[in-house]
Amino acid sequence: MNLFEDPSDDAQKTRNRQAAESLRAAPLATRMRPVSLAEFVGQRHLLAEGKLLFRMIRSGQIGSVILYGPASSGKTTLANVISQEIDARFVVLNAVLDGIKELRAVVEEARTRERMQQTRTILFVDEIHRWNKAQQDALLPHIESGLLTLIGATTENPYYSLVSPLLSRCQLFELYPFDEEDLLTLLRRALGDQSRGLARFNIEISDDALRHFASYAAGDIRNALNALEMAVLTTDPDATGTRHISLEVAQESIQKRNVRFSRQGDEHYHYASALIKSLRGSDADAALHWLAAMLEGGEDPQFIFRRFLIFASEDVGMAEPKALELVQACLQSFETCGMPEGLYFMSHACLYLALCPKSNSTKGIFKALAHVRKSGPGTVPPHLRDRTANRLKSRYESTDNPCENYRYPHEYPNNWVAQQYLPDEFPNLKHYEPGTSPVEERLNERLRRIRDSKL
Repeated sequence: MNLFEDPSDDAQKTRNRQAAESLRAAPLATRMRPVSLAEFVGQRHLLAEGKLLFRMIRSGQIGSVILYGPASSGKTTLANVISQEIDARFVVLNAVLDGIKELRAVVEEARTRERMQQTRTILFVDEIHRWNKAQQDALLPHIESGLLTLIGATTENPYYSLVSPLLSRCQLFELYPFDEEDLLTLLRRALGDQSRGLARFNIEISDDALRHFASYAAGDIRNALNALEMAVLTTDPDATGTRHISLEVAQESIQKRNVRFSRQGDEHYHYASALIKSLRGSDADAALHWLAAMLEGGEDPQFIFRRFLIFASEDVGMAEPKALELVQACLQSFETCGMPEGLYFMSHACLYLALCPKSNSTKGIFKALAHVRKSGPGTVPPHLRDRTANRLKSRYESTDNPCENYRYPHEYPNNWVAQQYLPDEFPNLKHYEPGTSPVEERLNERLRRIRDSKL
């Protein structure tokens, strides 16, 4: 070793060599990660020229940010690109594995580097929503002082999963899944890259095969690239050394279409909302589509049946009173038979609810609750009070029992008699607003005829 050479140079060369070897052994998706803003594909709503994040990166004036989006939408890659573009030290913590102890070590080293080398430290916290309140709060003073520039990545809605003080100190940027054209661009780049990609294999791939990878990945670039690599590595070259990737080979390499769905994340609620709104809109095809998407994504069938039961009363209600009974029967049948035959019962309930007439008149309970909370329940009219309690009171006070004035409807024709049921304070309340479906209109018309005949 040269006596005038800094030993740390050898250590850095060793680390660089090890990193290069590790990169060569890494999956294609890792090797092909962009290293500059110019290489980054997608997220044009954030990175097109003139957009805020683009201007922040170009100017080097990066503040703390939260990158929010589905898996494989480029959050980690974008964080790396930002650190490269502004020439900052980039430190990674994973909220699943690391906590306060690791954060303290990062803070101490950041202080040392700032003092000795005037180097900025970007702290990338992956899955930041996994940190609890105390762990998130521990970031605040170091972000406030400027010692750390935070880039947090989360697949969860940050407004639910992150503490307000942290959100108030960060810019929030939402990333979307890559569209099919983005995926095609990245796949072609991997095929043509000699050092990091697959160009050394002399590949001939059909357009249909390429589009199959892009389509079935459903916006997940990692899935698309790794499937492409698997197809190339498992295909033998012909006599000329060319590897032919046909549609059939592509279909074998990525057999199941990726469904972007999380039972805990926003997608869970988005899909459920789409299902319910399709049922409410009486669109049976859309309802089956979202039901299938939820099931394919791993949704709990019990959750879906709970939503069906609620819908049967909330949105079908008095328009078809048997809807609740049918959904309950489908649920019991599902629990008896299990899957895959249980899909028939889910489809049965889904189609029935979509095709049923609709009435939301059961929401009258919320109107009644609002009135009672605001104005109180009022006084129970004497003739509606409990007969036994009133009998004892009248006997003790030697007074008439007001319950004797109650008219028992079953003693009258059509089991109906006119009398007051609301309190004296609110005699004209109208909580129930009848729907216009044939069933509910028929029920209300019957009652109107009875009332009219008694007036």
